[in-house]
Amino acid sequence: MSLPVIHRGFAIERIYPTTPARVFRALSDPQKKRRWFAEGEGFEVESYTLDFRVGGFERTRFRPTGGPPMTTDAVYLDIAADERVVFAYAMTVGGAPMSSSLGTMELTPTASGTRLLFTEHTAFVDGQDGSEGRREGSLGLLEALAKELETHG
Repeated sequence: MSLPVIHRGFAIERIYPTTPARVFRALSDPQKKRRWFAEGEGFEVESYTLDFRVGGFERTRFRPTGGPPMTTDAVYLDIAADERVVFAYAMTVGGAPMSSSLGTMELTPTASGTRLLFTEHTAFVDGQDGSEGRREGSLGLLEALAKELETHG
């Protein structure tokens, strides 16, 4: 008997003190994206590729230090330069499916910079409600994006 699918969703809003164009470059440039998205502390990156276009793929092969191999495979569904990115992705842990998600990143100019609204709807297929960890991981990634924008613009 298969495990039940657990559906969850969340949204995170973040203001970055820069232009939507600079934030969009950090989402779309392979070198910039790899730095903030794949190369986090405590993780070993085995491979990373980014083909940033509608229908293009982003693939990450990594593992927590001393942990099982993990994968993230994404496809870009909609891209509006400097405005939004819509993508779907699946994750595995130790070769077993963990989740599938639909995510959006919406960029809006504000008086103090750029408002990024990240929304994710996830189907956890491993029988575990990983929503708390997914939200915390997303907060960490958005903080890493802030550091990327501060350091490399």
